[in-house]
Amino acid sequence: MTRLLRLLPLFLLFAAVQAHALPRSEPVPGGVVVLESDTPVERAWLGKRRLAVLPSDRGSIVVAGIPLSSAAGPVRIRLRFSDGREQERTVRIRPHDYPVQRLVIKDKRKVEPLAEDLKRIRAEQKKKHAALATWSGHIPDLSFRWPVEGIVSSRFGLRRYLNGKPRRPHGGLDIAAPEGTPVHAPADGTVLLADDFFFSGNVVYLDHGEGVISYYAHLSEKSVRPGEKVRAGQVIGKVGKTGRVTGPHLHWGVYLNGTAVNPELFLDSPNPP
Repeated sequence: MTRLLRLLPLFLLFAAVQAHALPRSEPVPGGVVVLESDTPVERAWLGKRRLAVLPSDRGSIVVAGIPLSSAAGPVRIRLRFSDGREQERTVRIRPHDYPVQRLVIKDKRKVEPLAEDLKRIRAEQKKKHAALATWSGHIPDLSFRWPVEGIVSSRFGLRRYLNGKPRRPHGGLDIAAPEGTPVHAPADGTVLLADDFFFSGNVVYLDHGEGVISYYAHLSEKSVRPGEKVRAGQVIGKVGKTGRVTGPHLHWGVYLNGTAVNPELFLDSPNPP
């Protein structure tokens, strides 16, 4: 392993079977980078963002989410080893061109909010940012199950235009299903938020550990409360059409180190059940 690391400018990408399931490593904006170290890592950072570190038989695995806004090119990941040494490693981010999606929203207020709506939206953003900043030391299981039965209607990263106006890229995966279809936790976690937001409708946020957060929006109803422990497969809500939608579906988001990443990288199966 030491010889291989001298020959490569990057960490050796994870290949051996380890004790913990891992997402696929895809170094693109909105993707995930999985790095292996044969020396135990105490902490790791991408810029100021703390990264998930998992123990392995050989040392440690570092899992980093790459922001959708990242440009192609090198990024540096800083490591602090258990013996106190620090080191930087460079990862090259590949370019990725996400498709464009144009949607028509009938409720124009959901595209151009009123002044009274903006006050509510700002308060909800604070709640969201606080949830995404959560850090617990629990080691997450990163092999996720599909949270709902349905059909993928909008994939991650789409460059969106709503009623002809450009909006932020799509930060999750939309799964169309009949209203009332059960939504399941994809892995064990703790409920951070169960709330009603202006754009997202009824939402649930789950903390899976090490900065791994999952998010479920547009629910018709929520079946869990903040602070509740949930198990993989447990029902946490039902598909709905609350908030800004064109029809009933689940918006499913996954966040690493506070940044939205492609949920499909965490799934073994390419299609919902």
